[in-house]
Amino acid sequence: MTEIAANQVRAPERILTAGPLSAELVAGNLRTIRWHGHEAIRAIAYLVRDENWGNYPLRISGLDVDEQGDSFVVSYQAEAVSTAGARLAISVRIAGSSGGKLVFEADAVADADFGTNRCGFTILHPIVGVAGQPATVEHTDGTVRESRFPDLIEPSQPFLDMRAITHAIAPGASVECRMEGDTFEMEDQRNWTDASYKTYVRPLALPWPYVVPAGAANRQAITLTFSGRPAAVICAAERSAPVRLSLGPEAGRVPAFGLGIRPEDLPSTFASLDALREIAPQHLVLNFNPLAGHDSTALEAYAKLLSVYRAAATLELVLPCRQAPDAEMREAAAAVERAGLVLSAIAVSPAPDLKSTPPGSAWPECPPLDEVYAAARKAFPGLPLGGGMFSYFTELNRKRPPVHLLDFITHTTSPLVHAADDRSVMETLEALPFVTRSVRDFAERLPYRIGPSSIGMRSNPYGAALNPNSNGERMTMTAHDPRQTTAFAAAWMVGYAAAVASAGLDVLTLGSLAGPFGVVGEGIRYPAFRAACRLSRFAGTRARLVESSDPVRVLALCGGNTVLVANISPERLEVVLDGASADEALPVVIEAYGIYEFDVKARG
Repeated sequence: MTEIAANQVRAPERILTAGPLSAELVAGNLRTIRWHGHEAIRAIAYLVRDENWGNYPLRISGLDVDEQGDSFVVSYQAEAVSTAGARLAISVRIAGSSGGKLVFEADAVADADFGTNRCGFTILHPIVGVAGQPATVEHTDGTVRESRFPDLIEPSQPFLDMRAITHAIAPGASVECRMEGDTFEMEDQRNWTDASYKTYVRPLALPWPYVVPAGAANRQAITLTFSGRPAAVICAAERSAPVRLSLGPEAGRVPAFGLGIRPEDLPSTFASLDALREIAPQHLVLNFNPLAGHDSTALEAYAKLLSVYRAAATLELVLPCRQAPDAEMREAAAAVERAGLVLSAIAVSPAPDLKSTPPGSAWPECPPLDEVYAAARKAFPGLPLGGGMFSYFTELNRKRPPVHLLDFITHTTSPLVHAADDRSVMETLEALPFVTRSVRDFAERLPYRIGPSSIGMRSNPYGAALNPNSNGERMTMTAHDPRQTTAFAAAWMVGYAAAVASAGLDVLTLGSLAGPFGVVGEGIRYPAFRAACRLSRFAGTRARLVESSDPVRVLALCGGNTVLVANISPERLEVVLDGASADEALPVVIEAYGIYEFDVKARG
């Protein structure tokens, strides 16, 4: 096999400044809105969602930017086209001033009834330094109450019926975010590993999809009002200094490393057995869903795979729920035995739990989990039993299993639910420590496994299907992400392992050997192959936490006498490890989305 690299694509951006106020203009929306250098709001975006919660592309024209030093004004026209061919015309104006005010307003009109799951503004608040902190919320009836941003991840909306929310940016400064034109509410986007709390238009309790009527005026406006001056002002020079890493306390052992296997990827997996042996994962997660057409041939192929590559294997069994759990579980156990498949564990999920049930919606008919788990124990005696969700942490947080009936708890994640640009995908790593801490809060010391997690989504719990992506675009709700074959995926994998290092996981499963989530292709080893090899080699070694002076750009984990570092930014960076071996004491340059290993034997 040969190894390849690929160019990284970054959305063009422009920095808008008005005195101490700055914001990035990206594809017509705003990112990283700062006041005196401190991030106040992560993003404000005007989005139009399709019936599967994917984003309709907005075609922008007539973009005009006027900057005067103490103010800026941006205007443009945008258009979205629905699946039925209706056109939504949007007129946008953004204005900011050095006095501490920013207004983002949009007027939208459709030429025909326009079907959508959401049409309008979303506002993202950052999570680091904000989680658990006070917030003042004004409701649409004018009432005001003092509250707090959730610390542990909230399964339902923390704030409803919103008109405005105010919070501290830093000691001495605050920002009010006022939303007009509709009723807004907030969800804890950390559920989907987004690094934000999201305030969005139109309550989820209302029906969706819905229709924007032809010719009806739809005007919304977001106004940010800044107050005070932070005690410490952050300058650009501080953000350009080398990133420092320092070793922290011991954190048990590095978890076993796993790869996920799907029946549809078995032919390419068998064709890449040399690569599988080189990675040497300690664990394989074998997906089996009769509703997806998986049958005895898949189980027989899994048995053949385990005969040529011996590893611990967990069967990820979807229960169809067409008969009683006892009957379906007996049938599954008999098929596993006939196939000669020797398992190390089994994880079970009833099929209805593969789809998400938003807050306020009716739960689908589903057998009680205690009945499902009892049937699994009876059919697979002696095998460790796992439960949770085969979809994402969101669904686990909304439907927490009876953990006392389980031997381990499991879920996956994907960064492509709400956004697909490079920065948003990498920012999801910021949310992972909140996810694992929230799981530990309700599952306590129950053994904990994550995965198979990957950039691409393996299922869509929020719509009818995943989005096709034959053109290889960066898009939400798709299995086929173009970055999987690039250095970006390698950095994301290492960053993921670093972000969950404090969780005390038993098994961390990232992606697959082959297929859309794979680390190899036909005769090709992608950059993520090298990351998988390194993470597998770390498994079982003594773990230590590693603190980064800039975790937005650099993450690292320590296993034994090696620190594995990921540059998760699109720029070359200088990185210093405190206490590195003598020949690595000076700053090391790591390329964009590069990974690097420090030797720390000198520290003992």
